[in-house]
Amino acid sequence: MTNRQLHGWLAALMLGAMLPVSAFASSAQGSSLQVPGPAVKAQVLEVKQQMIPVYATFPGTVVATNQVRISSRLSGYVRKIYVHEGQRIKQGQLLLTIDPTQAYAAILQAKAALAKAKAALAEAKANYERYKSLYQQNAVPQQQYQQFELAYHVAQGNYESAKAALANAESQWNYSQVKAPFSGVVVSKLIDAGQLATPGQPLLVLQSSGVLQVQVQVDGQAYRHLRLGQKVAVTFEGSDFKPHTVQGVVERMVAAADPMTHTHAVKINLPPDSGAASGSYARVMIPVGEQEGILVPLSAVVHRAGIPGVFVVTPNGTAQFVMVRVGMRLGKDVIVLSGLMPGDRVIVHADGRLYNGTPIEGVQG
Repeated sequence: MTNRQLHGWLAALMLGAMLPVSAFASSAQGSSLQVPGPAVKAQVLEVKQQMIPVYATFPGTVVATNQVRISSRLSGYVRKIYVHEGQRIKQGQLLLTIDPTQAYAAILQAKAALAKAKAALAEAKANYERYKSLYQQNAVPQQQYQQFELAYHVAQGNYESAKAALANAESQWNYSQVKAPFSGVVVSKLIDAGQLATPGQPLLVLQSSGVLQVQVQVDGQAYRHLRLGQKVAVTFEGSDFKPHTVQGVVERMVAAADPMTHTHAVKINLPPDSGAASGSYARVMIPVGEQEGILVPLSAVVHRAGIPGVFVVTPNGTAQFVMVRVGMRLGKDVIVLSGLMPGDRVIVHADGRLYNGTPIEGVQG
C-alpha cells in the first residue's frame, strides 16, 4: 500500500467516525427544537470573564485524633470481654477482666514479707534503744552500739521496701480489670476470652469520639499555598453514600518532605458535625492560583439527550440551547470550560419549559 493510499484510507476512516458524532450533536440540539409557544418569563445572566481560583486535588484519609491500643500490665488468662467491635463506650467502662490468680499470690507473698520486715524492725528497734541507753552509761563500747544502730536503719529500709512491694502487688491486682481511658468506639478486638494476656500485649483498639482529621500528602506547590488555620474544602462519602463537602481547618503541617514521594504531610481538622467516619476516603482541594474563566449558576445547566448545556437568549429575544463543557463546581456555580463566550446571556431560571425558539420576556440581569 502506497503512502497516498494509506492517507486516503485514514481520511475516509476519520470522516466516517465524525459523521455519526455530527449527526448526534445535531439531534441533541434538534431535540430542543419545537414550535415556538407562548412567551416565557426568565431570569437572565450576562456571562463575563472573571478570575477563578485554581484548585489542586489530593486524596486523603479520615482518621481519629486519638486512637490507642489498650494493653495488659498483668499476666493471666482473659476471663471475660464485655465489649465488641463498633460498640460505643464511656470513660471508665469495664472492657475485660483478666484472671488475677498470679496477682493475688503476689499480694499474699508481699504481705508475708511485710510482716517479716515489720517484726525484724521491731526487734532491731528494741536492740537499738537498749544499746543506746547502755552506751550513754558507758556500759558498752561505741563500736557495738553503732552495729545495732546500723541494724536498726537497715530494718527500717527493709520495712519501707516491703510496704512498696505490697502496694505494687495490690496495683497489679487492679490491672485485672481493664477499663476505658476515654469515651469512644471499640475499633477492633485483638484477643478472645480464654487466651493468655501478657504485659504489653495489645488487647483492644479504641478510638475517641472527638475531633476527626484528614491526613493528606501534598506536593510542594500546594504546600506553599497552605497556612495553619486556613480553611480548605474536603469532600468525602457520607453515611447516605453521597458526596459531602465541608470546610476543614489546617491543623498541622510538616515542613520536611518525604524523601521518596517528595510530598508534605498535612493534617486537617473536620467540623464536629461533619458526618465523616474514620477510615473513609477523602479529597482535599487546595487553592494554588487563579485564572480567567466563565462561571454560571448550577441552575442554568440543563441536559438534553444526555448532553449538558445552557439556554441563551438570542439577539431576537428567543431561547437557544447551547452545548457546554463544564468543569469544577464552586459552591452554587460551575466553571464552563467551553461553549460560551463573554457577553452571552444565559437563562438562569425560567417560569416554563424552554425550547429552541421560545420567546423570552421579562428579561432580568
